[in-house]
Amino acid sequence: MPADGPNADVSSVPLDKLDLSQQHIWSTNSHWPYFARLRREAPVHFCPESQFGPYWSVTTYKDIFFVDTHHDLFSSSDGITLADASEGFELPMFIAMDPPRHDAQRKAVQPIVGAPMLEALQPIIRERIAGILDALPRGQTFDWVDRVSIELTTQMLATLFDFPFEDRRKLTRWSDVATGRGNRAIVESEEQWRGELLECADYFSRLWNARIDAPPRQDLISLMAHAPATRDMPRMEFLGNLILLIVGGNDTTRNSLTGGVIAFNENPSEFAKLRADPALVDSAASEIIRWQTPLAHMRRTAIFDTELGGQQIRAGDKVVMWYVSGNRDETAIENANAFRIDRPRVRQHLSFGYGIHRCVGMRLAEMQLRTTWEEILKRFDRIEIMGPPDRIPSSFVHGYSTLPVRVS
Repeated sequence: MPADGPNADVSSVPLDKLDLSQQHIWSTNSHWPYFARLRREAPVHFCPESQFGPYWSVTTYKDIFFVDTHHDLFSSSDGITLADASEGFELPMFIAMDPPRHDAQRKAVQPIVGAPMLEALQPIIRERIAGILDALPRGQTFDWVDRVSIELTTQMLATLFDFPFEDRRKLTRWSDVATGRGNRAIVESEEQWRGELLECADYFSRLWNARIDAPPRQDLISLMAHAPATRDMPRMEFLGNLILLIVGGNDTTRNSLTGGVIAFNENPSEFAKLRADPALVDSAASEIIRWQTPLAHMRRTAIFDTELGGQQIRAGDKVVMWYVSGNRDETAIENANAFRIDRPRVRQHLSFGYGIHRCVGMRLAEMQLRTTWEEILKRFDRIEIMGPPDRIPSSFVHGYSTLPVRVS
């Protein structure tokens, strides 16, 4: 077994034994050398055996871009993560659909992140961030993930759903459960996983029933209840789209908020650069999202026999786009392993995907991150990390469960 950590030695592992789905390489931050080797030696790589069965890994920027922008060759309808659907508990969602169903359902929720709504949300976001930051203890160690990253994203989700504010932490729990299947630190069994997600469906069904007969409003439940493409969804499709919106609104921003603190601690000259020129905050937000890559992969299924990167992929094969690797591909992004907030073409990253499935909420995520760092600069000279983070043992969610810090 190669050593753990970001400098793990994987050179002696046979290529056909490299399996990027192993939880331990993510919880120990050991995945980077795996990807560096694959980009160098096998950019399109076949793993014949894993806990998820055989799969192809696509690790370079250009090949990932090709797969993501060719939904005519690579389908989303069989699932978007390495894990297969739970038998008898399938959760259809529009990100795991192909046109035309995908397009119609995505259009139903798109107004929530349109320009008029973002303009209306900006002062609300700033007020909430200011309140969260002002409540932090000075000179005491606390968990940044819980006090800032989770609290901010959960408040934002509650606003988007018009969800009862006092119950907002249920959204965090459902997000963790949805992506934590198989992680016994989150759910102890398949039965518990299903049961908690059904509780989510029951709770949202009550909100749906209250809004479907009311005049349309600008919240996600009302938008879906009144859109022709989504108002008659079966129960499990309703739950699937809820999970998509909850996870999409939670994990990307939540883990980028924490990843930014780590990035600036590891690169104090970049924080000094931001303090000297706060106008760099737009660029800094994009660089944090690239550097962190909060969702490590997305999966497609080959529709036809096709060639990619000199490899023959058969119809039905799982094809995994490792965004986390493409964002560190130095053939596409100069000095890709460095964290540079004034990077040219800083938004040229893969974290939001490309093509028809490009993240619908990416502008909202950028706005939350940008506003958070604007408010941090007003208050703190430093956010000091007091111990190592606990990393999520997942090849899908690339993030953190805790980060002890102190602010001054």
